[in-house]
Amino acid sequence: MFFKEAIDRKLASWVDAIRQKANLPVTVKLWNGHQYALGEFDRPAITLTVREASALPLLLTPSLANLGEAYVQEKIDFDGKLQDIISVGYRLADTALGGDSRFGRIARHFSHSKEDDKEAIHYHYDVSNDFYKLWLDPNMVYSCAYFEHGNEDLATAQIRKIDHILTKIQVQPGERLLDIGCGWGALVLRAAERFGARCVGITLSQNQFDLATERVRAAGLQDRIEIRLQDYRDVSGTFDRITSVGMCEHVGRKNLPAYFAKIRELLTDDGVAMNHGITSTDVNSGETALGGGDFIDKYVFPHGELPHVSLVLSTMQEGGLEAFDVENLRRHYAHTLGIWSANFEAQSETIRAMVGEKRYRIWRVYLMGCAHAFEVDDVAIYQVICRKAGRSATTLPWSRRYIYDTP
Repeated sequence: MFFKEAIDRKLASWVDAIRQKANLPVTVKLWNGHQYALGEFDRPAITLTVREASALPLLLTPSLANLGEAYVQEKIDFDGKLQDIISVGYRLADTALGGDSRFGRIARHFSHSKEDDKEAIHYHYDVSNDFYKLWLDPNMVYSCAYFEHGNEDLATAQIRKIDHILTKIQVQPGERLLDIGCGWGALVLRAAERFGARCVGITLSQNQFDLATERVRAAGLQDRIEIRLQDYRDVSGTFDRITSVGMCEHVGRKNLPAYFAKIRELLTDDGVAMNHGITSTDVNSGETALGGGDFIDKYVFPHGELPHVSLVLSTMQEGGLEAFDVENLRRHYAHTLGIWSANFEAQSETIRAMVGEKRYRIWRVYLMGCAHAFEVDDVAIYQVICRKAGRSATTLPWSRRYIYDTP
């Protein structure tokens, strides 16, 4: 009885604090039938159901990691629009913890050995190809799309993103292109078909390797595209153009100088490379705030590390590369993730049957949570074009016009 009364007092105090600080349109329903309102409203936008007493410690310290943990473990449930649920989760975490708490933007480091990186890639990408097909575009491009006008459908925007990249690095027919982290092969297929490049795509995912190889064969491009199951550290030879899309955030901040030095080593003297990667908006390269990084590391992508764009640029220079074009695509990724999340929601029952309730819940909150993070500037994404440092200024373009004036 004493324990129950103590819990009731603690919960009541927590509810009062939330009501005063945030006034959220949320009703909390407990397993025992008790209800609490977290604000003043006629009808709640969100109903949060606490299914068992073991969820209370997670709820009373509502970092994004704790809320996500409770949801994934089916200790709590939400009713309401997913976008509202994610927004409320952020407001709960921010109200209860604040950005200066121990759940703030911690910069953690991982070893990133070849074995660790391969295992992390396997965990994330080898769910199944059919899983990703349900919510990605038909070409299965799992990276930020490019919406030139904002009203394009996802498939169009993903092709435009690939063309935007290949135009930026000025791919010419017959040139050798290396795509580090090639996914299911969309970029190398486009580079060979439309731009006439000879391509090598590398991945650590067996599922991606298998499907990308199959797609190359189906397109009849085996003479122009080679897909390898290979770590970037093991690549040799030289390439006229190198693309790295969604890769550097999995390299590790301490490894970035060596990563860019490897790209320099693989580039021809007049070669051009592009790094397209998610970045932290914390100048100290801390992870997503309020425990979001903890949730992603545990449940979604182990050992990911987000550098600030300043760190990307400085380590590029340290690795012997000169950055000469930088573009922020944060708005584009917020929109991309919103579409992915909507596609995911539309396929809820199929996905549940395919991967189970736990993984369904993980990806459900991950996709919309990331959309929110990009929307509110918790994270960003940049495309950086670079080449070997120390070359003549006369070899640089006068303007960015060439990116947009091509047919």
